Amino acid sequence: MTFLDTRANTAPAGDGPRPAGPIALIRPGQWPKNFLVVPLPLLGAAWSWSATGRVAVATAAFVLASSLVYVVNDMADVERDRRHPVKRHRPLASGRVSMRAAVVLGAALVALLAPLLVWLGPAGAWPVLLYLVVNAAYSWRLKHLPLLDVFIVASGFVLRLLGGYEASGTPVAGWLVLTVLTLCLVLILGKRRHELGVSGTGHRPALVGYSAHFLDLMLVMCSGLTMVGYLMYLRTESDYAAGVLITAPCALFALFRYLQIVVVKSEGGNPVRTLLRDPTMITNSSLWAALLVAFQIA
Repeated sequence: MTFLDTRANTAPAGDGPRPAGPIALIRPGQWPKNFLVVPLPLLGAAWSWSATGRVAVATAAFVLASSLVYVVNDMADVERDRRHPVKRHRPLASGRVSMRAAVVLGAALVALLAPLLVWLGPAGAWPVLLYLVVNAAYSWRLKHLPLLDVFIVASGFVLRLLGGYEASGTPVAGWLVLTVLTLCLVLILGKRRHELGVSGTGHRPALVGYSAHFLDLMLVMCSGLTMVGYLMYLRTESDYAAGVLITAPCALFALFRYLQIVVVKSEGGNPVRTLLRDPTMITNSSLWAALLVAFQIA
C-alpha cells in the first residue's frame, strides 16, 4: 500500500542521491506519511508524557509495518517492475538486492515490529495488524481492481489515524475520519492520474478502469468532501471553532494547489514529495500551522 515513485529514470537535479540497496527497499522517503497522520490525536487531547509515548510507539509500529509492506510488494512485483521504465531501477528489479536478502530484511522487520505490538496491547495493536492484513490482500489481488484499489490505499491512512487515537486513549471524531479518508483519496487519485499519463495501463492493471476525465471528476468530488469534512470537524470538535474557521482558506488553497499540480502541471506522481517540497505548499502549510497555534494559545 504505497505511493510509488513515478519520476523520470534519473532523479531530477537537486533531489540528491537515492538510497541504495536494502535502505531503498524500505522506502525511508515515504516514512513521513506515518508521522503526518499518526500524531494527530495529540492535537486534540490533554497532553501527557504517557499519551505521547504511546503515540510514538504506534508511529514506530506503522513505520516498520509500512516498510514490511514495501518489501513484500517489491518481492511480489519484481517481474512486473523489470518491465517498467522507472520501477526497473528498484533494488530487487535491478538486481542490487537479492530475493534472499529481501526475505531476511522482511524477517528482521517482523522481529522489530512484534515487541512493539505486544507493548501496545490489543487495543493499540489492532490497527497495525489490520493494516498488514489489508495490505496482504492488496498485494495478492485487490490492487488490480479499479476503485477498490484506491479505497484500500486510503484505508491505510485511516488505520494510521485510528491507531494514533487508540494509542492516546482519546475518541476519534467521525468528521476527522471522513476528512482523512477523502483527502487521501485526492492524493491517491492524483497519483493514479499521473501514472495514467506517464506509463499508461501496462504496468498497473487497475488503470484500465480509469480515464483522465473520470479521475478529474472523482478528484473534484473528493476535494469537496474533504473541505466539508474539515469545516464540520472544526465546527463540532473545536472549543474555538469560530477562530479556527479562519484557517479554512488555507485548507482550500492547499486543495487548489494540489489540483493545479496534478491537472495543469501533470505532476503528482509522488504526493509525499509534492506536500513536503513544493514551495507554495510549504508556505501555505506554515501559515496554516501558525494560525492553528495562535488560536490554540489565545
